[in-house]
Amino acid sequence: MSLTSGRKTEHIRICLDEEVNTVGVTSGFNQYAFRHNALPEIDFEQINLSAFFMERKLRTPLLISSMTGGSETAGRINERLAEAAERRGWAMGVGSVRAAVEHAELSATFALRHKAPTIPIIANLGAVQLNYGFGTDDCRRAVEIAEADMLVLHLNGLQEVFQPEGNTAFGGLLQRIEHLCSNLSIPVGIKEVGWGIDADTAVRLHNAGVAFIDVAGAGGTSWSQVEKFRSSDPVRRLAAEAFADWGIPTTECIRAVRAALPGGALIGSGGLHTGVDAAKALALGADLAGFGRALLSPAVQSEQLLDEVLSRVEFELRTAMFGIGAADIAALKTTDRLIRK
Repeated sequence: MSLTSGRKTEHIRICLDEEVNTVGVTSGFNQYAFRHNALPEIDFEQINLSAFFMERKLRTPLLISSMTGGSETAGRINERLAEAAERRGWAMGVGSVRAAVEHAELSATFALRHKAPTIPIIANLGAVQLNYGFGTDDCRRAVEIAEADMLVLHLNGLQEVFQPEGNTAFGGLLQRIEHLCSNLSIPVGIKEVGWGIDADTAVRLHNAGVAFIDVAGAGGTSWSQVEKFRSSDPVRRLAAEAFADWGIPTTECIRAVRAALPGGALIGSGGLHTGVDAAKALALGADLAGFGRALLSPAVQSEQLLDEVLSRVEFELRTAMFGIGAADIAALKTTDRLIRK
């Protein structure tokens, strides 16, 4: 347990204190702009941010992406994030619940329903754990611990390669994912952790029964860079630099996966910082826009600062919609005013 908790706390420290962004590749949002509408013919105060995701209504189309859990420090961060998400109507994902499945005493760091009684909560496990003895019952237990509405399995192959304790047996994983999807009673989604999901992979996952895709594209945190700071292996530390620009930009992922799966549930995350980024993600085809490390520092610092950041993101999203004359999220998602620079 101490090893698991220590790793979670170390990840938080590194993400806060070290330079772990991708290098030489961006999320792609800077390559798009909205064509301004000088006569929007809508009232700013009447703009409606409500959205639906997996048959759940949300006050905003925004998600606090899976980040942490499994240590006392992580638990405090999760509680603050959950409280803020509940106040503002964001969905929330938690970090990998594996630690609590293996060590019940860590469950409280993921149990957030008492802080967030109404919003969708997404439990999270590493997909590769299905190849290391985790079965349907373990996944069901993870969902119960987080009192979650759905489960997302993360694909983090490169992180596992660079992680000192990494699990790299990814062979035959799709079949196990398919088995889980057919045996778990809640929606099962798949997310990357910052290198992106392409259209072909998304289609294979959809055909296996995966209910939603979170592309988690490149342009934000690089987990090979994070693990570089944890590694004592000089080969892996040096090799991590060669992968600092690895991954598919978030915007490219969103466009490609939406084109391949026109009716599929889709989350756009990876390098989002502003409500304008969120607006672009939604206009490109995402159903929810996910924010991760951009919220970590505010969550550590204070409840007030975190709430200010979430409020700013919402205000920016609403203002972008006003600037193109989109009165609601449906209009934003069908706009023809997002152009490639």
